[in-house]
Amino acid sequence: MALMVVKFDLKKRVKLAQFLWLMYWFSVMAGVLVFSMGLFFKIELRKRSEMMDNNESHFVPNLLIVVGLLACGINAMGGKICYDSLDPIKFSRWKPMLKPFLLSCVAFNCLLVLTALLCTLMRIPLQFTLAEGLKNALKFYKDTDTPGRCYMKRTLDQMQIEFRCCGNNNFRDWFEIQWVSNRYLDFSAKEVKDRIGSNVDGKYLMDAVPFSCCNPSSPRPCIQYQVTNNTAHYSYDHHTEDLNIWKRGCSDALISYYGGMMNTIGALVLLVAILEVIVMIGLQYVNTSQCNLANPEDPESESEGWILEKTVKETFTDIMDKMKAMSKGNAVEEGGVDGVATVS
Repeated sequence: MALMVVKFDLKKRVKLAQFLWLMYWFSVMAGVLVFSMGLFFKIELRKRSEMMDNNESHFVPNLLIVVGLLACGINAMGGKICYDSLDPIKFSRWKPMLKPFLLSCVAFNCLLVLTALLCTLMRIPLQFTLAEGLKNALKFYKDTDTPGRCYMKRTLDQMQIEFRCCGNNNFRDWFEIQWVSNRYLDFSAKEVKDRIGSNVDGKYLMDAVPFSCCNPSSPRPCIQYQVTNNTAHYSYDHHTEDLNIWKRGCSDALISYYGGMMNTIGALVLLVAILEVIVMIGLQYVNTSQCNLANPEDPESESEGWILEKTVKETFTDIMDKMKAMSKGNAVEEGGVDGVATVS
């Protein structure tokens, strides 16, 4: 027995085809949106490429671009099929291709669901990639004369200003590295000698942060040097909320930004998948109702349409039987080839 049988007359078939044609073009626009979001996300990641050397982080945006292009192509073709279904002569040309097309739509829907899942799960690898990338980026902040690292200072400053963050985990990360280049240090000065001499690695460390960590909303001028020395500044306590540098780490800020973006994109892709399922079911009704006309020579005659020719259980059993028959056929062919080889 067929699954979800619906009776159609000419008027219902025309309305269904027109509705699906409109929905397919909505799906094309949704595909354009997914493509645009993937391209935008790829550009955003490329901005942080100096801090994200892991190529795996570009897999999801590349997948979104491919999925968006596929959605445009598949839905444009589906819209054309629905438009031609109003003309029996034109629709007859599509009939041999409809079953493979519907199967490809099923595969594409599975790809959409997988893409939405990957968008949601991308936060996990992104977290490790950003944490490691930012840790290395902070070390290269001072290397403005080193090829390949000369733009790291500008990149980090722009990022801290844009995302209102400081350091990797917090502003104290700057205390553990030398972020001032040696070319700007007077090694004959006692303070510089003392700081370098007191460090095992011979680095110039200080409780200070770059200017990009300063909070412009603070009522007092930015205190970026001797941040933890309360006696060095009047009416100052670095433990209070009045600290006028950003307290949030850039790793947390970036993960929150990109994680929120990927959740939004994942929800969009899931909505596209739901839309694809609706138009796919509708196209199946168009196909079966056209093929089951009571009088094929009379387009106005009634017909029945369905989603599956049999129940879900019977359809699944048929598929499994066909797969078993194919596997047995392959086994027989292999055995026959071996037997011939043995005789010869």
